[in-house]
Amino acid sequence: MLSIRKHYLLHFLILCFVAPALSANEIYRSIDAQGRVTYSDTPSVGAQPIKITSRPSRHLYQVIRVYDGDTIILEDKKHVRLLGINTPEIESRQRAEEPGGVTAKKWLQAQLQENKVYLEFDQVKRDKYKRLLAHVFLPDGKHLNLALLENGLAVISIIPPNGRYTDKLIQAQQHAEKLKLGIWSMPEYQPRPITQITNQTKGWQRFTGTPVSIKKSKKYTRLIFNDKVDIRVANTNLDLFPALTTYVGKPLEIRGWVSRSKDQYSILIHHPSALIVR
Repeated sequence: MLSIRKHYLLHFLILCFVAPALSANEIYRSIDAQGRVTYSDTPSVGAQPIKITSRPSRHLYQVIRVYDGDTIILEDKKHVRLLGINTPEIESRQRAEEPGGVTAKKWLQAQLQENKVYLEFDQVKRDKYKRLLAHVFLPDGKHLNLALLENGLAVISIIPPNGRYTDKLIQAQQHAEKLKLGIWSMPEYQPRPITQITNQTKGWQRFTGTPVSIKKSKKYTRLIFNDKVDIRVANTNLDLFPALTTYVGKPLEIRGWVSRSKDQYSILIHHPSALIVR
């Protein structure tokens, strides 16, 4: 009888560990007057909670080519964009090469000589270009998204609702920035006043400035720097940020891409990691 109970207990716990939708479940353990142990996901008098943490599922894939520093191509020709990061662009028909782009691509190629990776997906599995979005791991467990940041070959680009490993990614970037590794030592990526934004401003950049006011619309809340420059946060993401009023009047570093509409310039900020109080 005891072995049967152990069998069902083991089966129950396995289900808890592998359930893909769970990140941290509480299971309750109770003992009745006869000493019989039972487990349930519903609390009862005298039951003790047991914290069970599941590991996200990962699946093995074959890589046929590295497209650039943050994109790989699988054997079925599907493109995979590494989640949570961005590397400088390489030269293509659509855009010019950005400093650091070739270095990031060569580094990733060197990591993938065995052509096998494990992919781990987050809440949103594809982007608007139909690319798969994933955290990429080598068979030995090395987290390539994280390693690119640690070596200063990439910058953080968190786009909600995908946010797995955010804290680790931020720590990796802070480490590289402190040591001035890779792009953090390149003159092209040093901060400059946000008032210097022009039509020629391209790619990921760092700007400094002090917002003077806030303007809210149906879709965005904007921090206004002057009559031509603002940064905007989607209202659906405001819960990720401290109250935007706390940024007004404070010197900030803003990291991202500039968009232009007529003579107005704006930077879309998805996550607080791109907005730093200095």
